[in-house]
Amino acid sequence: MIAAWTTLGCASLFSLLLAVSLGSATEGPFEVWRGLLVEQDPLARVLIMELRLPRALAAYCTGGALALAGLLMQVLLRNPLADPYVLGVSGGAAVAALACLLLGVSGLWLHLAAAGGAMAVTWLVFALAGSRASSERLLLTGVVVASACGAGIGMMLAVADAQPARGMLFWLMGEVGDPALPWLLAGLLLAVTPVLIAAGRGLDVLARGTLQAAALGLSVRAARNSAFLLASFLTAAAVTQSGTIGFIGLVTPHLMRQWVGNAHRRLVPASLLAGGTLLTLADLLARTLFSPRQLPVGAVTALLGVPAFLYLLARRTAR
Repeated sequence: MIAAWTTLGCASLFSLLLAVSLGSATEGPFEVWRGLLVEQDPLARVLIMELRLPRALAAYCTGGALALAGLLMQVLLRNPLADPYVLGVSGGAAVAALACLLLGVSGLWLHLAAAGGAMAVTWLVFALAGSRASSERLLLTGVVVASACGAGIGMMLAVADAQPARGMLFWLMGEVGDPALPWLLAGLLLAVTPVLIAAGRGLDVLARGTLQAAALGLSVRAARNSAFLLASFLTAAAVTQSGTIGFIGLVTPHLMRQWVGNAHRRLVPASLLAGGTLLTLADLLARTLFSPRQLPVGAVTALLGVPAFLYLLARRTAR
């Protein structure tokens, strides 16, 4: 287990260092760091401290938030195929955020609107599926609601002006290119992660099913509502930071279960570290693969996540 934590920690640091060192600039990584540390070059300082480092931190925090949200969704639905993107939670946050952008609203109101959209879609999925719905029915309902959110996004893009619509479309496909300082999302992760680790045994019980959880003395309704709220806020914060990015919340918790086990006291920090690492590396690929052109990071995660999703679906169907 020590080897697993060491590997995850080193991978996180390496991904951040790599993201800060590499880019579309003509100077190599050694020249850039020499300019910053030895020559005190102001251009190197701007390149690293004001451009690459905020973007790397934004990607890492977004990946960690999506991984934790996906983990909570999979616990609540008892289904490894659940994640905020598939269930439409990301779509709900994106619809609300996009409506705010069209109306010229930004700042704190944008984050609150995205959180409201995420929670509204979560409530809608469970209301449509019914209180005693199976995980498969909830998943199917989420896919339908996600399609409806996609239709709403398409209509808003259709009525928007051409230039803003292009920027919105790129953002919806996942973009970390112009991040705000990611301290809000980082603060949310620092506040939520210890809470989830402390509630690890409760999540273990809840993952067994509501009947067993109630029999073991867990307040099921309070636990489910708290988990839904946390998943919605994490998803909304990730969407407002970097747009809609799929499959990080689906793939990461499943991979970590195979590595560190099913105990959520270990699974929560492992998913956070792995999700941040994966999205940081995906964003690095998105901005360097066809440099100086940049790809939407959501397209890169989809290319990596679709095979993993099909693999999980095939395994679940074969059981």
